[in-house]
Amino acid sequence: MANSSSPRSGVYTVGEFMTKKQDLHVVKPTTTVDEALELLVENRITGFPVIDDDWKLVGLVSDYDLLALDSISGSGRTENAMFPEVDSTWKTFNAVQTLLSKTNGKLVGDLMTPAPLVVEEKTNLEDAAKILLETKYRRLPVVNSDGKLVGIITRGNVVRAAFK
Repeated sequence: MANSSSPRSGVYTVGEFMTKKQDLHVVKPTTTVDEALELLVENRITGFPVIDDDWKLVGLVSDYDLLALDSISGSGRTENAMFPEVDSTWKTFNAVQTLLSKTNGKLVGDLMTPAPLVVEEKTNLEDAAKILLETKYRRLPVVNSDGKLVGIITRGNVVRAAFK
């Protein structure tokens, strides 16, 4: 977790509060949408960084991307029924089963957002928080100078940082 003491410069950085690479759930462009959906539900997360074999960030895929696929596929459903309340596991199961029947054969690379907005570990945490608020993104990938994924900063990370 992050350093709990106040920084000497008075400025926190993304690297101090991000979720580190080893703790991330990631997918590749060749991951099937079915596999990505299973991982989303199993891990109760809302999206993934998409990486290549060398951990270079190539995109992002979110629950929104997958729900958009569902509406494009013809269900006409617009609410987020795939992610109901935590106790509604049967509803979640049924919604995922319906979606899986429509996503067969599709790959994450078909749906991901390529070249997403990113930050670096040394980015001022306040700047990253402003980006998250202004864009309404839930997460920003954190990359090194080679474009390789080293972590992710989420709204939750920022909220935790606010309590430090």
